[in-house]
Amino acid sequence: MGRSDVLIVLGASFSNHTGISTKKKIIQVDTDRMTLGKFHPVTVPLWGEIGATLALLSERVSDVERLHVREDIAKRWAYWRNRKTLYCDHLDAKGRMHPALVFEHLSGLAPDDAVMCVDVGNNTYSYGRFFECKNQSVLMSGYLGSIGFAFPAATGAWAAVGEDRKIISISGDGGFGQYMGDFTTAVKYNINITHILLNNEELGKISKEQKGSQFPVWQTSLHNPNFAEFAELCGGKGIRVSHPDELHDALAAGLAFDGPTIVEILTDPMQT
Repeated sequence: MGRSDVLIVLGASFSNHTGISTKKKIIQVDTDRMTLGKFHPVTVPLWGEIGATLALLSERVSDVERLHVREDIAKRWAYWRNRKTLYCDHLDAKGRMHPALVFEHLSGLAPDDAVMCVDVGNNTYSYGRFFECKNQSVLMSGYLGSIGFAFPAATGAWAAVGEDRKIISISGDGGFGQYMGDFTTAVKYNINITHILLNNEELGKISKEQKGSQFPVWQTSLHNPNFAEFAELCGGKGIRVSHPDELHDALAAGLAFDGPTIVEILTDPMQT
């Protein structure tokens, strides 16, 4: 966004966390007039239906080859892949994995049409940075701070399309801990959800916020059960991953199981 000439924003607003320069030229399109320029100044507010607006724009925009832009993107892509490879090889002092490795494997294993429900916190940042989407649908709560969103959202997604599509939810230990009782409901009704749980034994995002505000880290550590054993006690399937060599097969087994599953992965709390 920082290097763009203009931003075309379709059916989306901004938030108070949006880090886009007010000097950027922005075209915002929405059917709701009240969202146009509500949270962020825009150059051209367009009140209208997105499909019709894009059809008109496409008639007026000519093709221009911008080789320097393509080269710049290729360099950035190569840099990102190199960094991702380095992260995938990382283990902390306790032998816990970088989340990049989790999403490297999940990118290859998740069905292309899966519905993926992500939570709030570092686990979601890691998903955004390292999961390579194909045609999956992604459900998230945005900036609402609704920790614990993922598993209940996955239950709703299963009720809507679970007969036809794989449902995957992703959270940290803090988020799942707030709604872990719902797993018994999933077992009772054989709700086919694979829950990927990144267990770093703390509220990692809160720790980072405290550090960023120059405060000491306070009351963010967690005392967790073995979530994989919890899943088994509830009558579902639980798999615990503590070593990188176990990760691919564990994720594959969790996705293949017909019923509620928790794949618990021990991850480094300092990494996103």
